[in-house]
Amino acid sequence: MRIEPIQIVRETENWVAIHKPPYVPSLPERGIFTAESVQDWGRRVWGDAILCHRIDRETSGVLLMAKNTEAHRHFSMQFEHRQVKKVYHALVNGRIDFQEFQVNLPINTENPKKIRIDKQWGKPALTEFNSLQTFKHFTLMECRPHTGRMHQIRVHLAAQNASIAGDQLYGSPVPMLGRIKRKLSGEDRPLIDRFALHARRLELTDLDGSPLVIEAEYPKDFAVFLKLLNRYDLG
Repeated sequence: MRIEPIQIVRETENWVAIHKPPYVPSLPERGIFTAESVQDWGRRVWGDAILCHRIDRETSGVLLMAKNTEAHRHFSMQFEHRQVKKVYHALVNGRIDFQEFQVNLPINTENPKKIRIDKQWGKPALTEFNSLQTFKHFTLMECRPHTGRMHQIRVHLAAQNASIAGDQLYGSPVPMLGRIKRKLSGEDRPLIDRFALHARRLELTDLDGSPLVIEAEYPKDFAVFLKLLNRYDLG
């Protein structure tokens, strides 16, 4: 497995926005090493840099890192008070038509290995979903989490029988090329080697009060998956 390098999306004197590749952890992990974490990479490059938020190791996409304590405090408060608009894109199983569809189901995160919907003991969690493009077997979905529970998007989609492609933890099989292409040359292969979730955009306020929108393009594996769906799974 070849891990892509971290890319800088935009940089100022106070902060840097980066594109985190899949399999790169946001923070250092104990007992697991797939790649240098974003936090360690940032400190190696800028010294005092610190992450303002995080995303799952397999999830790709935009992350914001502060270069000083003032910037970290400014952005962290926006994340804490839910003032940041976060947009994710996912490729989910099935032909799903969601238009401003809200899932408001509490999530229990006490056991990180078994996060679940729990109406009695769970914490409030709200996500809005919009279908961007439908295929025969999959849907490109926009996901807007209004709260920040662990695995929130993954759990909420699974609860709607629309699990993210490749998300085996929440009931999805590995998506195979043979499912969308009838005639294969050689052995069948996965359409993607991870769950297909990408942190697409952040909308927040810069230190000077101006609106700030940061986007990260699809990484290669997500883009190839989508390209194959447009070639073989339309209709």
